[in-house]
Amino acid sequence: MSYIDKTLTCVDCGAEFVFSVEDQEYHARSGFTNEPKRCATCRAARKMERGGGRSGGYGASPRRMYTAVCAQCGRTAEVPFEPRGDRAVYCRDCFAQRSPARSRY
Repeated sequence: MSYIDKTLTCVDCGAEFVFSVEDQEYHARSGFTNEPKRCATCRAARKMERGGGRSGGYGASPRRMYTAVCAQCGRTAEVPFEPRGDRAVYCRDCFAQRSPARSRY
């Protein structure tokens, strides 16, 4: 398919931006069917508002941790999910003892 540069209007700021041939080819290879609605500046701002597009790392908000009592040893443990009380919760050490050895491959 042959592409030509297109001028689009950003839905957020109203600025015009170019949807280049290279960008259109990338969209086609990636399976995207819709044209972009935001300019690069507004896309970057929206991405930062939504956590930078990453689940962790620099700039992301810290993971919320919950306190629980280990079902095996009785020590206090911090876990990354809210215990509901219907399943056993283990501290890091007891969980590691219960888990099967993980392959490095």
